[in-house]
Amino acid sequence: MLNVCIIVLILFTGLYLFCLYPESSRRDQMRAYNGTMFAHRGCHCMKKGVPENSLPAFRAAIKKGYGIELDVHLTKDHQVVVFHDDSLKRVCGLSKRPEKMTAAELKKCLLLGTNERIPSLNEVLKLVNGQVPLLIELKLPGRSMELCEKTWQILKNYHGPYLIQSFNTLGLRWFFKNAPHVLRGQLASNLTKSDRKPHWLFRFLSKHLMLNFWGRPDFISYKLADLPTLNTSLVRSFFNTPFAVWTLKDKASLEDGIQNYNMQIFENC
Repeated sequence: MLNVCIIVLILFTGLYLFCLYPESSRRDQMRAYNGTMFAHRGCHCMKKGVPENSLPAFRAAIKKGYGIELDVHLTKDHQVVVFHDDSLKRVCGLSKRPEKMTAAELKKCLLLGTNERIPSLNEVLKLVNGQVPLLIELKLPGRSMELCEKTWQILKNYHGPYLIQSFNTLGLRWFFKNAPHVLRGQLASNLTKSDRKPHWLFRFLSKHLMLNFWGRPDFISYKLADLPTLNTSLVRSFFNTPFAVWTLKDKASLEDGIQNYNMQIFENC
C-alpha cells in the first residue's frame, strides 16, 4: 500500500510540474527585456488631454524612453486596431464591441472626449519604428484565432523589439505553432474572483499557471496585487521564468516591481 501511495505521489508531482512547464530555452533572448518598464497603454494623462492607447500617449512614452504596453482587437472587417476594453462604452460612449464594427467605423470614434481616434496597429508600428520595446496584448474574446494570424502578418514585417501576451492560452498556442520564434507571455491574475467568461475551470487553470504546458510562455505577466502564490513562486524559482507585473500605479508598487520582478507595467508617467 505504501509503495502504491509513493508511486501515485510521484505521478501526481510529475503531472503537476508538467502542467506548469513554460518555455525554458530562450532565457538569453528574454534577458534583453530585463528591467524594461512598459507604460501601460502609453503615457496617457487626461489632465493633458492625452487618452490611453492613443498615438500621443505612445509618442510621449517614446520621448521618455519607456517601452509601450498596448492592446489589439480584430474588427468586423478583419483589421487590427489598438484598443483595450471589450466594449466601447467607457472610452467612446458606445455600447458596442470592437469586433462588431469596421475599422472605418471605429476610426470615427473619439477617445474619452478628445479629438484622438482609435489607431490601427500599423499606425502604431509606423510611429514607434523600433525606438522602444512593445508589449502587445491579444484580446481574444472567443475561440477564433484570426486576430493572431492578422497580428502576425503585420508583425513579421516589423523590425523593432516586441513581445506578445494574452490571458487566452489558445493565442499563445497559436504563436507556439505558427510563429514559434516570437516571445510570448501568459497573462494571469486571481481570475476566479471574477464571474466573467470563460468557464470557471479555465480561469482556475490560468490563475494557477496550469496551462503553461499548452502555451509554453517565455514569461509570465501577473497582477502584482495577487502575488505571490504557490505556483507563481514555483515557476519563478524552479523554472527561473521571467515575470512582468501590472499595473503599478503608485510609488510603493513601482518599487516592489522594480526590486522583485523582471519587467514592470506602470501608469502615471
